[in-house]
Amino acid sequence: METGKQLGVRETPIPGLVVVDLAVHGDSRGWFKENWQREKLLALGLPDLGPVQNNISFNAEPGVTRGIHAEPWDKYVSVACGRVFGAWVDLREGASFGATFSIEIDPSIAVLVPRGVGNAFQALEPGTAYAYLVNDHWSAAAQGEYTFLNLADETAAIDWPIPLERAVLSEKDKAHPRLADVTPMPPRRTLVLGADGQLGRALRRRWAGRSDVDFAGRGRIDLARPETLEGIRWSSYGTIVNAAAFTAVDAAETDEGRRDAWAVNAAGPALLARIATEHRLTLVHVSSDYVFDGTLEEHREDEPMSPLGVYGQSKAAGDLAVATAPQHYILRTSWVVGEGRNFVATMRGLAERGVDPRVVGDQVGRLTFTDDLAAAVDHLLAVGAPAGTYNVSNGGEPLTWAQIAQRVFERAGHDPARVTPVSTEEYDAGKAGIAPRPRRSALDLARIRSTGFEPADQLERLDAYVAALADG
Repeated sequence: METGKQLGVRETPIPGLVVVDLAVHGDSRGWFKENWQREKLLALGLPDLGPVQNNISFNAEPGVTRGIHAEPWDKYVSVACGRVFGAWVDLREGASFGATFSIEIDPSIAVLVPRGVGNAFQALEPGTAYAYLVNDHWSAAAQGEYTFLNLADETAAIDWPIPLERAVLSEKDKAHPRLADVTPMPPRRTLVLGADGQLGRALRRRWAGRSDVDFAGRGRIDLARPETLEGIRWSSYGTIVNAAAFTAVDAAETDEGRRDAWAVNAAGPALLARIATEHRLTLVHVSSDYVFDGTLEEHREDEPMSPLGVYGQSKAAGDLAVATAPQHYILRTSWVVGEGRNFVATMRGLAERGVDPRVVGDQVGRLTFTDDLAAAVDHLLAVGAPAGTYNVSNGGEPLTWAQIAQRVFERAGHDPARVTPVSTEEYDAGKAGIAPRPRRSALDLARIRSTGFEPADQLERLDAYVAALADG
């Protein structure tokens, strides 16, 4: 065992499998090491393992050989005493399937083993204690997700120091399949909540070819009913996309609507944040410009929240809850247009029926088309952008609702002068239960652009959407 070396990490041919050189301090009494030191290892670029269990395998004699087992969690392996020959085979779906790596481990070395990488070792000394931290608890259900490989597989061709015919193996380990018969472990899945809403349907279109995404509508998972989240094996998921929301802004001002808004927009995301934290999931949550009072020309992500009505207050509370999850993306958006009922479709319908609407002309913002919002979700996850809040809308000059309505009339072949702009006060006069709305909803898009995502111009998208309505 080498003492006095510096803490460091080494990459291997298996993606995510990292060798950690540990600083071992020895003297005449023995030695000491920090086997897992979270702060230092994170600084070296290791992921936050989040251990929940510490296991030790005692091996009485040289030649005891265990594996090759790939579990649905990450492991951090080391030895407390003795030496082992460690061997790993990538059993995950993808280009690296079948890649191998081996190294001798003494107390000065540890190895981070990602989920789905087959792990095996052979004791080289009597009384070897092989220790490993894991970030999920064992269960019978979890064991059903294991992937196994035969220790003698000819393709992996592991060069065991003690030949297997002289090693000590369990009967189960002798019976594991060869690589050609192994079903690769799939990646963690993505769960989309609110899959029947406007954004949910856009995500269905964008991810239609993916087999690793589960779409859950309100009939399956309802954030107003927390019991619908029970019984889900969260360790099989890597990402939750929360596209569910209570969006009836005016109804939120009523007694019943207020309860529903807080249940879906605040309490539900808080529960998802707890689940994401506990199971180390990425949580994607869609928020709203209504968390602001609309007094600034454009809203940055770091602007203090100042919601005017119940809907905005419930969304702000949801944002605060989601932000407690270590790996989260809050996509704050505005004026959403997608498949189903929305402002643009309503205006075109009025134009076709000969109705001349009065439309608010002093609320300013940008439209967000759901296909572009879905693309932003996909982009942030694909590039592994830094966690946090991102404003997402379409680009271009901010417009009023009345200007957008006039554009719809024009593109639908009708006289835009049929749309009469009115003030918010004129529009609300005599109407009961109208929620207060921000006058300025334009969002600063610099941060999402810094990740390499360029929002499309809202007028280009608007024209195409109106044309598609006509064709449909």
